Amino acid sequence: MSLDDVLTWVSAGSREELLARRVDFDRLPAHVAVIMDGNGRWAAERHLPRVEGHRAGIDAVRDVVETSARLGFDVLTLYAFSVENWKRPAAEVSVLMELLKRYLRVELRTLLSNNIRLRVLGHYEELPPDVRRELEVAQARTDGNHGMVFNIALNYGGRAEIVDAARRAIDAGLPSSELDERQFSEWLYTAGQPDPDLLIRTSGEMRVSNFLLWQIAYSEIWVTETLWPDFRARHLLEAILDYQKRDRRYGGIAQPAIAGH
Repeated sequence: MSLDDVLTWVSAGSREELLARRVDFDRLPAHVAVIMDGNGRWAAERHLPRVEGHRAGIDAVRDVVETSARLGFDVLTLYAFSVENWKRPAAEVSVLMELLKRYLRVELRTLLSNNIRLRVLGHYEELPPDVRRELEVAQARTDGNHGMVFNIALNYGGRAEIVDAARRAIDAGLPSSELDERQFSEWLYTAGQPDPDLLIRTSGEMRVSNFLLWQIAYSEIWVTETLWPDFRARHLLEAILDYQKRDRRYGGIAQPAIAGH
């Protein structure tokens, strides 16, 4: 992806164009992960039911997925539903599941036309049967795509993922003396993918919320006060520009922010 490619889909003179012209396309993050937060607050500020915040958040998902694919990320991971979210009111959970189904049905064509491969991280087999079917169809239909991998974290927990990985290693009969970090990462849900270079959190909260705990060990973190339903391409570009200003140390000597490191 190049600046010329990006300029074909942003409006001339827009904030997006100005930001895109400052991006170094040779140093994009390979993997961007996002904690989508603030739907409930967005609704409360407008005196609307919480579920309206989730509905509005779908537009942000659409914009960020399409923008990420056009920029040329290798992987985008969105934290959609955690293992803790089952504690929410049943009516709210039901709406979230319906929105997920609708998104998959409506956006499948977009995923296919943009060469995006959908993957699910987490115990999605515990989701309602109708939601599972939509996820299985979308994953199967996009399995042959070779562009950006779009991970949706559903019924996901970072600690649970690590426990699952440990169980897989034990079941495989791998001697503990041979287990190292590289091998352990092959048992994670994200096996074969680069770790996130950039972790974005919306709504200003300063916590990682049990998300990709192993994988974000050296991720750069960017927090914005913007609530998720208001998050758009311009915010993603702002995050990338901030990322590209940073020196990544990995516990050692500072290095410029380089994709895939």
